[in-house]
This record gives sequence, C-alpha cells and structure tokens, in this order.
Amino acid sequence: MGKALYLKLKEALTSVLPVGLIVFILSLTPLVTLTGKEMLVFGLSALALIIGIGLFNLGADLAMTPMGHFIGAGLTKSRKAAILLIVSFLMGVMITIAEPDLSVLAEQVSSLMNGKVLIVTVGFGVGFFLLVAVRKIIRRIDLTSLLLFFYLVLFTMSTLLFGSGNGDLLPLSFDAGGVTTGPITVPFIMALGVGIALTVGGRRANENSFGLIALCSIGPIIAVMLLSIFSKGSLDYQVPDYSMTRILEGGIWDEVLEVTHDVGRSLLLIVLFFVVLQYSILKLPAKKLIAIGMGILLTFLGLVIFLTAVAVGFMPIGYKIGIHLTAYNEYVLIALSFVIGCVVVLAEPAVHVLNLQVEAITNGEVSRRQMMTALSIGVGLSIGLSILRIIYDFSLLYYLIPGYLLSLGMSFYVPKLYTAIAFDSGGVASGPLTSSFILPMAIGACVAFRGEAEVLSLAFGIVAMVAMTPLITIQMLGFRAVMNQRARRKSALKKILADEDEQIIYFK
Repeated sequence: MGKALYLKLKEALTSVLPVGLIVFILSLTPLVTLTGKEMLVFGLSALALIIGIGLFNLGADLAMTPMGHFIGAGLTKSRKAAILLIVSFLMGVMITIAEPDLSVLAEQVSSLMNGKVLIVTVGFGVGFFLLVAVRKIIRRIDLTSLLLFFYLVLFTMSTLLFGSGNGDLLPLSFDAGGVTTGPITVPFIMALGVGIALTVGGRRANENSFGLIALCSIGPIIAVMLLSIFSKGSLDYQVPDYSMTRILEGGIWDEVLEVTHDVGRSLLLIVLFFVVLQYSILKLPAKKLIAIGMGILLTFLGLVIFLTAVAVGFMPIGYKIGIHLTAYNEYVLIALSFVIGCVVVLAEPAVHVLNLQVEAITNGEVSRRQMMTALSIGVGLSIGLSILRIIYDFSLLYYLIPGYLLSLGMSFYVPKLYTAIAFDSGGVASGPLTSSFILPMAIGACVAFRGEAEVLSLAFGIVAMVAMTPLITIQMLGFRAVMNQRARRKSALKKILADEDEQIIYFK
C-alpha cells in the first residue's frame, strides 16, 4: 500500500507541477499581477492537489474500478439482462450525482438555474445512455453507427433550442456532456464495460468494452437541451464571486465541511447500492470487500482534498489570469491559453485512469505517453480556439459541427478500437480542472473583452471544446498506426520476394 501511494503521489506531482510552474512564471511577468498572499495560497493548494490526486487515484484502483468490473461481470454471468440494464441505469444516475466536476459547473450557473435540478437532469441523461451503452456491448452493436445516429439527433435538437429562444444555453448543454465524465464516473463506467464485454466474450471483446464514456457524454447534452427548450423566462446570468478573499474571510474550514458533506452524501448512495448488490447477487469474499472499503475511504479523502484545493486556490487564480491577460495582445492570450491547456490536462485524475486501461487493453500498442501527448495537444488547441471565439464573437456551432463531422468521418478510416478510445478520451479530458480552472479563466477573459452579458454564450462551451478536439487527435494516432502497419507489411513483402529471388537456381 505504501509503495503504491508513493507512486501515485509521484505521478500526481508530475501532473500538477507544470500548471504550478506556468502560474509562477506568469506571476513574475507584467502579464499577471498576483499578490504574495495569493501565491502562497495557490502554492499550498497545489500541494493539497497533489495529495488529493494521489489518494484519489489509489482509491480508484482499489474501489471504483473493481466495483465496476465486479458489477458488470457478476450481473452478466447471472444472465438476467433486465436486472443488468436496470442496475446500469440506476448506477449511471447515482455515479453522476456524485461527480465533483458536475457540482463545480452547477455552482457556476447557480444564478441561472437550480443546481440540483441541473445535476439530477444530467444524471438521468447519463443513466439512460449507460443503459444504451450496455445494450450495445451485449448485442455487439457497432459504436460508429450509434454515434452517427445520436449526434444527428443532438444537432437537430440544437436547432430546436435556437427556435425556443434559449439558444444562449447551447454552450452550457455541451459543457454538461464534457464535465459529466470525470474522476468518479470514468473508472466505474470503463470497468463496467470491460467486465461485461469480457464476460460476453467474442473476438473483439476488448474493442467492444470501449465507447461507454462516449455514449454517456451524449446523454447530458440532450437532457440539458430538453430542460432548456422547455424552460420559461429570461436568462439572467450573473458571474460568480471568484475572489480568493471571499473564501479566506469566510473560512476555509467552512469550504472543507461543505465539500465533505457533498462528497460524502454522493459516495454514500453508491456504497449503499453496492451493498445491496453484494448481498443479493455478487457475493464477493471478505478480502475483496475490505480492499474496496479501503479504496472508497481513500477516494473520499482524495476528492475532499482535491475539490477544496481547487475551490480555494485554482478557481480564483484562473479567473484572475483570464482578466489580466486580456490587457495585452490577443494573440499572446491565445498562445498562452494553448500552453495552459496542454499542461492542465496532465492534472486531470480521470485521464491517468483512462491511459492505464487503454495501455492494458491494447497490449501496449497505444502507450500512456502517446495518449497523453495526443490529449495534451488536443486540449491545448481547444483552449486556444475557445479564446479566439471570445475575441471575435461567433457561435460555438462553427467549431462543433465541422469538428464532429471530421471526427465521425475519420471513424470510417481508422480501426474501430481507436474510434472508441478517441470518443472516450473526449469525455475524460474535460475533468474537474477544466471546469474549475480553465472555465473561470475563460469567464475572466470574456468579462474583460465582452462584459458579463456575453459570458453565457461565449465563455461557456470551452469544456465542450476540450471534449471534442481529442476525438480528432486520438484518431490521428489510429490513422498513423494503420499507415505504419501497411508500411511494415509492404517492407516484409519486399524482403520475402528479395529472399526468394536469391534462392532461384538456374540450370544450363
């Protein structure tokens, strides 16, 4: 346990250090003015973030991933498809309610709509699409076909949303899909898929296990669109108070207690439901239950520390960086946003869970380094392009429609495994730091450039961009793998032919 925790903390340090260095370097330049107190609080928050990520990642390995795997495999072996689908729906709802980055997003739009209503709506969206995803595994339905159909439905609903007069809520709808698949959802849902797929079997069991995150990212978008279409009244959005002084004067312990309550309540639902499944269906031995219990405790502690550090140190600094950078050349802002995006994804807890599972499933064909590089470049591009949209004031659909058409088009030319990994990666890349550091930075930039009135339509949508660009970059990895494979085959064929020519014997 001690060695495993040390490795997780070391990995977390490597993840958080680049973000901390960028903030520190910016504080030494005229671009951003940060007080000594702010830098001290940010430094302590970064240290807490490392501890939180380390504890959470270890907890996910011990609890969330095994729970998902045992539930998926156990219910599939029982051959009770109806129970499997019902449990998948309920777990999808409860896991989503427990998702910390969804709570962060809900808090930032609390002036616009009731946060609990938003969270429950998104939960039902994830639950329904997790049910669809499980059925896809059981029936071995092609993922690309499902994605094409549901994205067609999604963009059709976008036109209905504009027709209802609530078009400014479109970016928020897409952001809901991005933030839902975070540090709690990803380990559980991916392990659930692997457990079901390996139990069902088949020649492409590994490939069939991917795609659950991709489908579960669509559910929240459609659910929030439906909520927005039928909503009445004016959209009176107010920018939250991101001041670090507010939190420090109000008391950090109050923030800790609030986060502890939210995380504890959410995890308790999952634990209680797992206990019911354990006594009714799973019947796991005590040794495994003790390991899962320890993992849940570590997950709880890690999330409390992580979310507190984010609220106290990262959210206020992100907003202030966005405000200050707009005072200089807009191209400098875009370039810095690209760099910040490239390194922020390193600190997303769910990204490391995904990378480990991808490396295991593909037997090292897709390494963690390749995945991280592709995700980093994709997220950097998405942040830069989002800031460009704020500067020049145009609709999010100018990015999303061509981007999704390109990514869906590429799915016909790359191995299906890469397509599934790519669409899963899109949901994973947009985790807690995106909604609690990058989104406040975008809101700050938008307030400085356009004023508060344009925040809802221009600053929101940045999480959706983070979720979209990895779809293209990861599939490029797949395309490169196909080309390399063809080149190797061609080279091998030439070598065989050359060897055969040398062995020809001529008789006179």
